[in-house]
Amino acid sequence: MKAIDQKYVIQLENVKTAIQNSEILQRYLDEEEDEVYNELREAFEPQIHEIHAKIVAENPLQLVSFERLLFDEAYEGLYLPRILGYSVLRGQVSQASKKYIRPQSHFKDVLMTICNSINFDVLKLRIGQAVQIGFALSSDIWITNIISSFDNKKVKQFLEGQKIEKYRDPNIRWTSLVKFRNQFKSLVFNTAEFPSTPSELKILAPSLSNFLLHRTNTEFNNDSLQEDIKAFVGNESLRNSEEYVEMMLIIGMCYPTKDALRTSYINAMNDLRDNYPDFDNEYFKTLNHLVKDKISFVSDNFKGFSDMIDRQRDDQISQYYDMMDVVNGKGYVHEEAIEAVRNFYDQHEGRSIENECTRQIIFGHFNELLANLHVDNYTDYFEINKVFVSYINIFSNQQFNQNVKDLSLSYIKKLLKKYVDKRGRDYQDIKKFVKTTFLELGFMKEKELVELFKTRRKKKTA
Repeated sequence: MKAIDQKYVIQLENVKTAIQNSEILQRYLDEEEDEVYNELREAFEPQIHEIHAKIVAENPLQLVSFERLLFDEAYEGLYLPRILGYSVLRGQVSQASKKYIRPQSHFKDVLMTICNSINFDVLKLRIGQAVQIGFALSSDIWITNIISSFDNKKVKQFLEGQKIEKYRDPNIRWTSLVKFRNQFKSLVFNTAEFPSTPSELKILAPSLSNFLLHRTNTEFNNDSLQEDIKAFVGNESLRNSEEYVEMMLIIGMCYPTKDALRTSYINAMNDLRDNYPDFDNEYFKTLNHLVKDKISFVSDNFKGFSDMIDRQRDDQISQYYDMMDVVNGKGYVHEEAIEAVRNFYDQHEGRSIENECTRQIIFGHFNELLANLHVDNYTDYFEINKVFVSYINIFSNQQFNQNVKDLSLSYIKKLLKKYVDKRGRDYQDIKKFVKTTFLELGFMKEKELVELFKTRRKKKTA
């Protein structure tokens, strides 16, 4: 948890003063009506949210420190239900157990603050689902310890009521979490901690990885992270771990490195290549995992990352990026790039991790192209398909072929939505190309192609 800048403290203090001096609060204290408390929320929660949003954009590592300031009773519990939801969703959930990987202390602290608030009766009306999901993802012992810490029977009864039996089913638990997360999809609340010791890295790595990847997919300025990233990269005590390798690849591919950070990064990567046991294999295994499951492919990211790979070391990584330099420099459609891929690929077993990474990167280029190819330019797809075929022949890999087929079919379906006139030249050109090419490549059988272009009759209405 990073300390909060004084400028945010001052802004929040001004809101607190305004709350305490407001006529709405005085009326609420006099009348104790839920409707008046809602007026208080409408008047001041947007102001708190505005400060929260600034910190998200400028200094996301300070979010928890900011949220803890709201534990002060003078804020009358405002914004705490929202923060409770954030705390539930920040927890890292195991795919196997559908439970938190580690106990969520911030969730506990926010919940206990709400339960101890003089405004508990009105706040509890807004936190039921968050508590239910948070409890569902936590262990029974952890929940019991929280509930037993309260003497207030009304609070105990409320918390006991949030332990929902159906959430013992992992599938229901996961589905409910996804639905709850969707309620917050327009909001940004991600934060993390950078570890300084190997034991902290083991614990914090999953959330830090997700945080770093999330920040690369936003418009936010990440300058405030640079010093923390530099300290992490330069921390030699962390380097003998898979988690450190994964973070290094995420940082190298997704974050700009310059000056001292760039030098530190190159030195750290060289240290790994020289001293990490079987680093080639670990590197490619991690790269494959990231490109396949985590990182959104952007070709420019790989160009920048390649520049930081020291080619003086004679290893598989140097050979890989020598090949990728041709792909990035010439463009993957160029004959020299295709030949460079072929030469590298033929030096390895078909199912080797190096070749798997090569297939993933080339497919990333295909995906990037078709995702941005307008339906009006479909003749470009006809041309680029020749390049697809070249790589299909090089790789001779069933899964790669299936991925290319799915990608191509998705684009063809977009075309068929655009060009509906079956007598039109566009439709006929598309139909002719697809029927010939998809059949030759084994993407679809004749019967499936007939079905693809069959006119769908509208059901008669009674």
